[in-house]
Amino acid sequence: MTQLLVIREQLKKLCGKYEVYLVPIGKFLASLITFLIINANLGYMEKVAKFPIALILALLCSFLPVNFIIICGALLSLLHVYALSMECAIIVGVIYLLMFLLYFRFSPKDTFVVILTPICCVLQIPYAIPLSLGLVGTPASVVSVGCGVVVYHILRYIKESANALSALDADGMMAKFKYLIDGIIGNKEMFVMVIAFAVTVILVYVVRRMNIDYAWTIAIIVGGLADILILLIGDLMYTTNISILGVILGSALAFGVVKVLQFFVFNVDYARTERVQFEDDEYYYYVKAVPKITISTPEIKVKKVSGKSSSTAEKREQSREKIARTVSEQNEAARERTAKTTGDSGERTAARTGRTVSSTARTGVSATGSGVKGVPGAAVRSSVNTGTRSTASSVGTRSVGSAATRTVSQVNKASGAAGATRNTVGANPTEGIKRTYHIDNK
Repeated sequence: MTQLLVIREQLKKLCGKYEVYLVPIGKFLASLITFLIINANLGYMEKVAKFPIALILALLCSFLPVNFIIICGALLSLLHVYALSMECAIIVGVIYLLMFLLYFRFSPKDTFVVILTPICCVLQIPYAIPLSLGLVGTPASVVSVGCGVVVYHILRYIKESANALSALDADGMMAKFKYLIDGIIGNKEMFVMVIAFAVTVILVYVVRRMNIDYAWTIAIIVGGLADILILLIGDLMYTTNISILGVILGSALAFGVVKVLQFFVFNVDYARTERVQFEDDEYYYYVKAVPKITISTPEIKVKKVSGKSSSTAEKREQSREKIARTVSEQNEAARERTAKTTGDSGERTAARTGRTVSSTARTGVSATGSGVKGVPGAAVRSSVNTGTRSTASSVGTRSVGSAATRTVSQVNKASGAAGATRNTVGANPTEGIKRTYHIDNK
């Protein structure tokens, strides 16, 4: 059951998505079948009974309003009847005019009912039409069903009476009129079927709107039984020659068709029925809520597979995954080697920088010790060590070449500063030390 619900939801989505294409295709098929059946059963005018004419008319109807199909079908049948007899064309035209007035007045939206009813009568399965209309239509749909039944029986009577009408050419026009009118009025089978279908539509409509559980199923059963009963009673009363076996088999087939229609249109869960009562200033309300059976459709993931067989595609997919893993591992190993090489280079650079700074410090101490006289050695070493630490902290993060250049510059500055402090150190030794530290700090 769940799978059927999923299929139903997918069909609904498909129809909603491609409605702009499905509607013209449906009108084209309905009109083409109608025109072909008319040509096959009448076909008295050979010029319009050809397949290209029916195809062109069907293509024209697919882009025009639905009611245009009925008009084209009526005109096509009138042309065939006119080729047989002008009197037949006049009578059929008058009947068509009366039916159009009733149809456009009461049920102008039931176009497909007028089309499908004669088609189903030709196929000997007309009993699904009144049951379906009782479920999804209104009591006014009786007009549409009746028009379809009348059209089928009139055209069938004209087809069966073609030879007799040809023999009445010598008797004149009035004889033909009388023969046709008597035949149409005396067609008891047509009237019995119209009454049976009308009662079925109304009965199904009334029952399916009742406040009872499983109203639609009960309405289908009651309507089908009423249809069979009326047809059998009519056959007994008027000798309509309706096949009892055909009625029973057709009704059983109609029951299956209508149950499919119910599944798509009215599928509810009576086990979860809720009854609600509330009120306002003027009324009390008693509401019966029956939830619909719905299901979320799973998302369909389409996987493109190249190759002639699924095994080949799987092997190729595994090969691609293996290559991707290998490339990823190689990239990871390369990144690790690069990181290790960079770390080792940084350590070697830091070591070389430390050695250079130490050498610079020793050079500064010797220069300061030899150039500054009368200054205590401890003070000079303290000054040089302070400068060394400052230089190491600033040079430690630079490259070796930059550190070496900076060291030479500091040595030169220290040497020049030593000669400059000879003249001033005797007066104030502390001032000379400060100058030396200032120069080293640069």
